[in-house]
Amino acid sequence: MSDLLRIGTRSSELALRQARLVQAALLERGVESELVTYKTLGDKRLDEPLSAIGAKGLFTKELEVDLRKGKTDLAVHSLKDLPTDSPPGLVVGAVLEREDPRDALVLNRAIMGQSLDDLPRGSRVGTSSLRRRAQLLALRPDLDVAELRGNVPTRLKKVDEGRVHAAILAAAGLHRLGAHQHIACYLDAPAWLPAAGQGAIAVQVREDDAGMRAHADALNDAPTMLAVRAERAFLQALEGGCQVPIGALAVPTDGGALLHGMIADVRGSRVVRGTIALDLAEPELSGVRLANQLRSEGATEILEGLRRANHLPAPQPE
Repeated sequence: MSDLLRIGTRSSELALRQARLVQAALLERGVESELVTYKTLGDKRLDEPLSAIGAKGLFTKELEVDLRKGKTDLAVHSLKDLPTDSPPGLVVGAVLEREDPRDALVLNRAIMGQSLDDLPRGSRVGTSSLRRRAQLLALRPDLDVAELRGNVPTRLKKVDEGRVHAAILAAAGLHRLGAHQHIACYLDAPAWLPAAGQGAIAVQVREDDAGMRAHADALNDAPTMLAVRAERAFLQALEGGCQVPIGALAVPTDGGALLHGMIADVRGSRVVRGTIALDLAEPELSGVRLANQLRSEGATEILEGLRRANHLPAPQPE
């Protein structure tokens, strides 16, 4: 039997590059590993909007099932794809140092401009994210937002071919694929917020596997973990998933950090935003406090409207 650690990863080029970062970090510590690749439900059902598929863990479940069974030793995910409630027996043992968490605008060469403001009225902008759709329509209700699925190279190709005039993608993915040249501009916080955990790579392990937890702990980047704990607590407190337009980002400041959050309806006609100082000792508490602040300013009504329109599950009792 092989002594190599088995790392579960999706089979897309971006996912493989992220898994290889973990593989290289382990090798620096004398730990050899091999990649075990998967196609997830989200990878297979490319003809449907993510929000319409509706299941939790669209890009993670298959990896988690085999990790729990012991078929792999750890799994590597884009943290923003991981539901906030971990399956029983699994934990996020580490997050690597975060890449740029922002979203980025990609433009077709025929579009003369460098920002969202430069897009002509009626321009077709591609995204599969309700969060991006809502923020885009809040800023530019005159644009046509089109569903855009597929891996990053596929989406870039669709922009190049003119199927859409522009697209919004995670800057981290473009950076990791060496596709910086496609970026027209970055969309900065707090005016535009990314998904909770965006840009962070998560290493998931079995809770009872002390050896793997030790390996993962050696890879953990403490500032990134602090930030994403707050962001994901905010997301969880608002019952967020791919069916809810929610953004969150913890931004370092000279004296600590600020946690920014937003929730919107899918048309971007109502957006509720807030900011709170990050409690470095209890980052999750900051996430919950910010969520409560937004609930008092209209987030609950937005969630109820989304639930009626999209048949979201009712909140579970404590």
